[in-house]
Amino acid sequence: MTQLDLFLPFALPPEEMARDLLRALDLPALALLLARGRRTERQASDGFARALPHEPRLARQFGLAGDAASSPPLAPALMRRFGLVPENGTWFILQPAHLHVAHDHLVLTDLRQLALSEAEARALFAAAQPLFEEAGKPLRYGDARTWFMRADDWTALRTSTPDAACGHNIDIWMPAGPHERDWRRLQNEVQMHWHMHAVNEARELDSRRPVNTLWLWGGGTTPAAPVPETAVFVPSADAGLYTDSYTDPYAALGAPRTAVSSAADMLRAPPPHAVLLLDELAGFALAGAWSEWLTVFHHYETTWFAPLRDALQGGLLDRLVLTLGNDRALAVHTVTRSSLRRFWRSPSLAALAS
Repeated sequence: MTQLDLFLPFALPPEEMARDLLRALDLPALALLLARGRRTERQASDGFARALPHEPRLARQFGLAGDAASSPPLAPALMRRFGLVPENGTWFILQPAHLHVAHDHLVLTDLRQLALSEAEARALFAAAQPLFEEAGKPLRYGDARTWFMRADDWTALRTSTPDAACGHNIDIWMPAGPHERDWRRLQNEVQMHWHMHAVNEARELDSRRPVNTLWLWGGGTTPAAPVPETAVFVPSADAGLYTDSYTDPYAALGAPRTAVSSAADMLRAPPPHAVLLLDELAGFALAGAWSEWLTVFHHYETTWFAPLRDALQGGLLDRLVLTLGNDRALAVHTVTRSSLRRFWRSPSLAALAS
C-alpha cells in the first residue's frame, strides 16, 4: 500500500483535560508515529461552525465538497449506498433524535445513544411520512437511523452535522436561511404526532429516551457525480475506505463490504491508497465518558497503531497520514518509512495536546 489516510475523530482531548488523559494513555506505537512524523497542518477555532473540523475533510475524500457555511452534502451519495436512487433535486439526511431540556434550552443528545430498532424506526417513519408528503417533501427510508427528505426549494438552507450540535443549546445549530420557518413548522408537527406514539410510550416504560425530534442536515443536489468507486474498497480498486463502525454516516459511504476489524485484515489485500475511519472515540468523548475513551484508545494501539507502525517499518506501507480532531481543532501528521528512522526523536504523545 502506498498511502493510508487515517481519520481519528476526537483523538485530541479537550485542553482542560489533556494533561490527565495523556498521563493515563500508554500508546508506544502512536507515540513513535507522532514524534517521528511531521505535522503538516493544524487548525484551531473558538468560533461557531456547522461541522466538526474533520468532517469536511473526510467528505472531500469522496469528492463531496460543499458550502463551508453548511454541513457537507452527503445525502445523495449516502442514498446510493443504501440502494436508493435520488431523483434529480435537493435531498437532505433526516435522522430520528432526542432533545432533552437543560434549564432554559434544548440540547441534542448524541444519536449513537438512541439505539432505535428497525421496528421502532419503521413505525415512526410511517407516522411522519404523510406529514412530509402533504408538505410536498417526500421521504425515503435508508435504515433505522438514516432517512432522506427531498426539498428542491430548500437548497440554500444551512444545516449542522449532529456531532457538531451534540451537547449544545440547539438554537444556533438549527437550520437557518430561506425556509427555516417551514422546516421548524414541519418538525413541530412531527414532534406532536410522535409525542404520544406507541413507540415512545414503550420506550419510556423501558426507561429509554423517547424519539422526540428529527435532525436535518447533509443537503446535496442531484444530478451530481456519484461517489467514485475508487473510494470504496474492492480487492482490485485503486483506493478504498475501511471502517470499524457503521454508526457514522461517513462510514456508511464505504458500504459494509469494506468492514475490517484490525490492520491485519486491511493489509491482506490493500489498494495503493486507502482511507481508514476509526470513530469509536467520538461517542465517549461527546458523552464525557473518559474511562471508556481511554479503553478504546488502548484497543486501537494493539489493533491498529502497532501493526501500522510495523507495516511502515517493513515496507508494506509507504506513507501514513493521521488526521486527529475534536470539536474545535484538527491536526494532520504525515509519517513515512524514512521518517521513522529519526531515532533522535523520542516517542511522545505531546502532539495530542499541542
